[in-house]
Amino acid sequence: MALAAITYLDRVCISIAAPKIMRDLHLTTVQMGYVFSAFTLAYGIFEIPTAWWADRVGSRRVLTRIVLWWSAFTVATAAAFNYVSLLVIRFLFGVGEAGAWPNAARVFARWIPERERGRVQGLFFAAAHLSGGVTPVLVAYLMIWLPWRAVFPIVGCTGLFWAFIWYGWFRDEPRDHVSVGPEEADLIESTRGLPARHDGEFMEVFRTPSLVPLCVQYFANTYGFYFFITWLPTYLTKSRGMTREELAIFSGLPLLLSVVADVTGGMTTDALSRRFGLRIGRCGVGSVAYFFAAIAMVSGTLIQEPHAAGLLIALGGAASMFTLAPSWATAIELGGSHAAVLSATMNTSGQVGGVLSPVVLAYIVQRFGNWNLPLHILSGLYLIAALSWIVIQPERRRRESAGSQRA
Repeated sequence: MALAAITYLDRVCISIAAPKIMRDLHLTTVQMGYVFSAFTLAYGIFEIPTAWWADRVGSRRVLTRIVLWWSAFTVATAAAFNYVSLLVIRFLFGVGEAGAWPNAARVFARWIPERERGRVQGLFFAAAHLSGGVTPVLVAYLMIWLPWRAVFPIVGCTGLFWAFIWYGWFRDEPRDHVSVGPEEADLIESTRGLPARHDGEFMEVFRTPSLVPLCVQYFANTYGFYFFITWLPTYLTKSRGMTREELAIFSGLPLLLSVVADVTGGMTTDALSRRFGLRIGRCGVGSVAYFFAAIAMVSGTLIQEPHAAGLLIALGGAASMFTLAPSWATAIELGGSHAAVLSATMNTSGQVGGVLSPVVLAYIVQRFGNWNLPLHILSGLYLIAALSWIVIQPERRRRESAGSQRA
C-alpha cells in the first residue's frame, strides 16, 4: 500500500504544477501533452521486460530498484530547463518506474490466497488513489510558499525511505520470511492457486484467449485515469470556471471517491465470486461498473451547474476504478506462474491509453475548442469496456488446471 501511494505522488504532482511549468518553460498545451505522455510511453515499453526480469530475480530486488529510480527522477524533474530536457527526464522516469504494479501482482500471487485477492487488490489501489486525491491539496498548499522546482525534491525523498525498509523486510516467498511459521507457509502455498513449477514458457501468456478483451477494457480504464491526473484541473478551470479553492477539492475528488470504490470493488468481486463463481464475481462487476461510469461521465458534460458536473465526472471516474480489483485478480488467475507477465501485458495496453489520452485531448481542444468532446470519447470507451467484460473467461485457467491434474 505504501508502494502504491508513493508511485502516485509524482504523477499527480506534475498535473497540479503543470500551469506554472508551462509558464516558466514556455510550453504550449500540445507540448505539455507530450510531456505527460513521454512518461507513459516509456512505462508501457518497459512494462513486460521488467515483469519478465522479476520472474527471474524476484520482486524484492526489482521493486527496490524501481523506487530508487523513481526517487532520483522525481528530484530530477525540478532540474528541467526547457521542453526537450523535461521530455527526456519524464521518459527516463517512465523507464525506471515500469513494472511496479505487475510486480505487486506477482507479490499477491505468491502471498495471498485466491479467495482474498480482490480485497487485497482493492486495498492496494485505495492507497494509490488516496495518495492521488490528497496530493493536489498538499501540492497546492506547498506551492503557496515554494516554487514548483522545490516541491519535486520533497516528494522524491519519500521513496528512499520506502526502498530501505522494503529490501530489509520483504521476502519473495512466504516460507523464507522470518515471521512466517511452517503452518502459515503451508496454508498460503495450498490456497494461492499456483502450480509447484512454472506452467510453461512465459510466451504462452500471449495465447491466453481472454487476454485481448482484458487488455481492451484496461485500455479504457487507463485512458480515463490519465485524464483525471493530467488535464482534469485545466478542464475544471477552462470549462467550468472553478476557483483555486474549488480546484483543490474537485481535481482530487475522482481519486478520493476511488478509494471507496477500490475497497468496495475488491470486497464485492470476492464476495460474488465465492457465492456465484468467477463469471459473475469478476465479469459482472466489471461490466456493470463501466456502464455506470459511461453514463455518469457523459451526464457530467451535459449539466450546467459546475459543482454538480464536477461531482458526476468524479463519480464516473470512481466507477471505472471499481473495476480495478476484478481486472488485476483476473490477470493473476489467468497468468498463474506468470502472473507478472500477464498483468504487465494488460497494464501495457493501459499505458497505450495513457499515452494517447493527454495528447488526443490537447489536439481536440486545439482543433475544435471544445473541452467536453474528449469526455464524450471517454464515455464511449467505457461502454466498449463494459462489453469487453462479457467475453472474458476468468474461470478458464482453473478448469484447465483441474483437467491437467486429473490427467
